[in-house]
Amino acid sequence: MAAYELLNIPSDEVRAVIDRMPVAVIPFGSVEQHGRHLPCGTDTFAAEAVGKALADKLGCLFVPFGPYGITYPHVNLPGAISLSRATFEGLITDIVTNLMRDGVKLFIMVNWHEAHQPSLDGMCMDLQSRLGAMFVVAHAHFVAQRIYAPDGGRLTHAGSIETLAVMAHDPDLYHADRIVPPRRTEKAEALDAMRRSHEIYGFVTDIRDLSQDGWYGDPTWATLDRAKVFADTISSEIAGRIDTVWQTLGVDRPNPVAKKTA
Repeated sequence: MAAYELLNIPSDEVRAVIDRMPVAVIPFGSVEQHGRHLPCGTDTFAAEAVGKALADKLGCLFVPFGPYGITYPHVNLPGAISLSRATFEGLITDIVTNLMRDGVKLFIMVNWHEAHQPSLDGMCMDLQSRLGAMFVVAHAHFVAQRIYAPDGGRLTHAGSIETLAVMAHDPDLYHADRIVPPRRTEKAEALDAMRRSHEIYGFVTDIRDLSQDGWYGDPTWATLDRAKVFADTISSEIAGRIDTVWQTLGVDRPNPVAKKTA
């Protein structure tokens, strides 16, 4: 639980936090299948775990976006609920404008889902240009990919890093006894590399083109020891990078609000 989670604190405390630290962290995940061993809320749990840890480090407001996102490639398997781009972008606009009315000036969008990148980039640039608020987008899944790659962690759908994120949220939601080797397609590796390229890429609109079972990777890489520090590890890296972004943009870094004591 974040110290200043919007849903858990009263209105006067919201006012006080924003007055002292006009920053909001908003997480973005999705609801979609993640094999038989991980829950459909995997991406949302990952984004919220990192987002809450980041908000605590900054002493700012944590504002849930809601569990849903854009997840067209998964709709042919049970458990996926995909928003349209118009709905997703409309929710961003409504949430941001309401928070700005309360005095939030800086927004940190913590994302754990590649399909959101075009909408997040477009909406943040539009809202910053029209309304004057400042935005930073942190793709937490790519941060995790870079951090864990030297130790063998891979960013695959329901594989090692996503299993780690679920274990960080609630170890009981990872069902190791249900793992069955995924049936990868012949072009799976090439398709995965292609869709994740940052330069030239095409699109995969059905996850079954990568795996008939909808997932791939090695969940057994994740351990409880790694899970215990997952949120702190990723949020610490993001916090440091955000400081650099703010300095580059010429934004005065707000002073963190002291954490609440029990």
